[in-house]
Amino acid sequence: MTVTTSDDSTAPGERIAGPKQLSKPQRRALGVLVEKAMTTPDQYPLTLKAATAGCNQKSNREPVTNYSEEQVERFLTELRTLGLVAVVHTESGRTERFRHYVRKAYPFNEPQIAIMAELWMRGRQQLGELRGRASRMAPIDTLEQLRAELQILLDQGFIQANGALERRGIEVDHNFYQPDEGRRLEPSAVTDDEPDEELERARSAGGGTGGSSAAMAALEERVAGVENALEELRESLRLLRRELGAG
Repeated sequence: MTVTTSDDSTAPGERIAGPKQLSKPQRRALGVLVEKAMTTPDQYPLTLKAATAGCNQKSNREPVTNYSEEQVERFLTELRTLGLVAVVHTESGRTERFRHYVRKAYPFNEPQIAIMAELWMRGRQQLGELRGRASRMAPIDTLEQLRAELQILLDQGFIQANGALERRGIEVDHNFYQPDEGRRLEPSAVTDDEPDEELERARSAGGGTGGSSAAMAALEERVAGVENALEELRESLRLLRRELGAG
């Protein structure tokens, strides 16, 4: 699919200064663009319909939303103003699609982009949950690797944690909240300084309830991907019928 970008004012590889605060809908829309770019690249950049379906997806989202296409278009327009999103067009020029510029706006590597997208779409999470979800987008093989990436993001001020990352039961969250949201993590009451490696191994092996939950989440994600692909096909058919009818 050949696309042209209508509002890319930066040169290839040039970095822009990304904002440190985003509204809840902006975070959801941006996280969706990142997620779909990494998990379903053949469907990316996203049409407005696909972006709306992604925002309202029932799996891997917290909370579940019911945004209209008009609302999502407004969120994407706001992100365009911030330099985080651009509009691209197919060769026919009939369908606008949206892509993100997170790589230009922030100093994130691929695992860190995946981590931030998950936090934008779901908010606070424990490390084992976050590793399993972010690994759908970029390889994060161990908790040790996750902690290393999180420590960099923590030092740069992009995330917050309610204790030392080595402690059991610690949660992390992004730091892109607006001041009136008041979303700060309180220090954890957990006193055990040992990481919960046994739980992580069980999840990785797919055993117990954690493995079942992970398998269900993966299945729901695959179903959502199929639904998005079907929406794309339906839209293409509608456009084709319209063109044939006009001809």
